[in-house]
Amino acid sequence: MASPVPLKSKESLVQAIKFTLLSLSAGLIEAGSFVLLERLTALSYDFKHVISIVLSVLWNFTLNRRYTFKSANNVPIAMIKVALFYVVFIPLTAWLGQMASNNNVNDYLIKIPTMLLNFVGEFLWWKFVVFRGTENTNKLAQEKAAKAD
Repeated sequence: MASPVPLKSKESLVQAIKFTLLSLSAGLIEAGSFVLLERLTALSYDFKHVISIVLSVLWNFTLNRRYTFKSANNVPIAMIKVALFYVVFIPLTAWLGQMASNNNVNDYLIKIPTMLLNFVGEFLWWKFVVFRGTENTNKLAQEKAAKAD
């Protein structure tokens, strides 16, 4: 008979699933805004990339802070921590994407792996840096805990 999965592991799995589902909506915002910018503007890849990521991150941060990590942490401090990730991620991926675009690689073929890399990196950064020590501290988590008692 298999031993039950520890609560912490189950909680992390549930977080990963919630993060994935909410990130899909953020991915739609990122991809949709990128496509609109691609079709409606003459902006270079790096500008389209930055604008689409910023829109996606704002959406994703808001939803995941509340529903996935259930964090009541200080929003400005959390956003600074999120910004630290993107201070490295955006310039690096914009530069690589612009290099590929300059070499006639289709912008969409650049954007897709960039979004996947962002998804994985963002989850790890948010879980272990941004929301570390503040998970399950918001009103939703408190209400759930009260119902369980």
